[in-house]
Amino acid sequence: MLEHFCECYSDLSGPILCPVLGSITLLFIPNSRIRPIRLIGLCASLITFLYSPVPRIQFDPSTAKSQFVESLRWLPYENIHFFLGIDGISLFFVILTTFLIPICILVGWSGMRSYGKEYITASLIREFLMIAVFRMLDPLLFYVLPESVPIPMFTIIIGVWGSRQRKIKAAYQFFLYTLLGSVFMLLAILLILLQTGTTDLQISLTTEFSERRQIFLWIASFASFAVKVPMVPVHIWLPEAHVEAPTAGSVILAGILLKLGTYGFLRFSIPMFPEATLCSTPFIYTPSAIAIIYTSLTTSRQIDLKKIIAYSSVAHMNLVTIGMFSRAAAVRSPILSYGHGIGGSIPPMLSHGLVSSALFLCVGVLYDRHKTRLVRYYGGSVSTMPNLSTISFSSTLANMSSPGTSSFIGEFPILVGAFQRNSLVATLAALGMILGAAYSLWLYNRAVSGNLKPDFLHKFSDLNGREVSIFIPFLVGGATVR
Repeated sequence: MLEHFCECYSDLSGPILCPVLGSITLLFIPNSRIRPIRLIGLCASLITFLYSPVPRIQFDPSTAKSQFVESLRWLPYENIHFFLGIDGISLFFVILTTFLIPICILVGWSGMRSYGKEYITASLIREFLMIAVFRMLDPLLFYVLPESVPIPMFTIIIGVWGSRQRKIKAAYQFFLYTLLGSVFMLLAILLILLQTGTTDLQISLTTEFSERRQIFLWIASFASFAVKVPMVPVHIWLPEAHVEAPTAGSVILAGILLKLGTYGFLRFSIPMFPEATLCSTPFIYTPSAIAIIYTSLTTSRQIDLKKIIAYSSVAHMNLVTIGMFSRAAAVRSPILSYGHGIGGSIPPMLSHGLVSSALFLCVGVLYDRHKTRLVRYYGGSVSTMPNLSTISFSSTLANMSSPGTSSFIGEFPILVGAFQRNSLVATLAALGMILGAAYSLWLYNRAVSGNLKPDFLHKFSDLNGREVSIFIPFLVGGATVR
């Protein structure tokens, strides 16, 4: 038993258990000793990040099957087990998760003076939950774990460290939207369990479901994943959550949590229900194209910096759904095809996780100094904060999918794959990218260029050493994605 545990720990369980061990260690440290609490939390997250790429060394890229599969019996039933594994999709999302958590701890290094121990503990717990989600090969636990993420993530992060008076409402809105949508997913999982007799995803992927049952199961899973993407009209919770969340909360939400919906499509809906996916592709195209155009136009009317980035994220993630289903409808086993569409949907998700997080960090720097996010109060930042302006310009270019950036490299194959399936949808998606460039340049021009407004802003200071150390990994990470 001990040998089996050590073997599991050396393969996949290490990055999962490390945040848990860090959280347990924090329980024995008094709240007054905030410096050791911060150091332990940062060290635990950094060790997890350094450990996460280790499976890549022995990873076999020639197969699409899950590797390093581990099984642990966690319920007194022979057909329900704790399955862990990793493949070419989940590997990169685990690395992205472990990359952003240390950043979030550094962001709150000096700002979270109240309840600092609880903040670090919540950060480590959500890291554990999100890593487990991306490595989970059990549909039942894949339902349980994402529904557990909002508890430390937003019910606590927004509710305790939110920036405005409506933070409690935003926390409840986020929690209820995701919970209600996932109820249908639970019904689908129970139906799959009745037919297959197990919760092993690898067995479920080889099970033939009838076309009628596939359509029912696909609709049930779609109701859950569409809220997490989010797709129109169930996107209302996202801008409010971003506005009320602290900077670290916005980074995790945009960088990782928005990927749970598209990852769910890639992991479950598309490979498990191919016929239903083929039938539902026009249905997916319609709300995705509407979301791209609608949110792009809505973004240009916003006056809050965070809401602008939040609506921009909706447009980018719906472009990813178009890419996934444009290729998935053409092949029986879409995960095996790393061509236009499916292959093009993974890099933009990783790129969006870095770019949107960097933009929210830029907004956080401005808010820390001026205590406002309203666009009309800003202007001329390039003369007082040249370093931040340079990083903002680089992130803006990536957000508008400028050629040479990581976003362009991922989104261009999506447009190619979509055009092969439906030229009208591809045209609307391309129009959304043009609108994205328009509002990105408008925002940068208003906030960074122009004249200073000393009547509203009085304290000017560029990035300090801690903030520079936060932004450098994003510049390196963006180059790595390319």
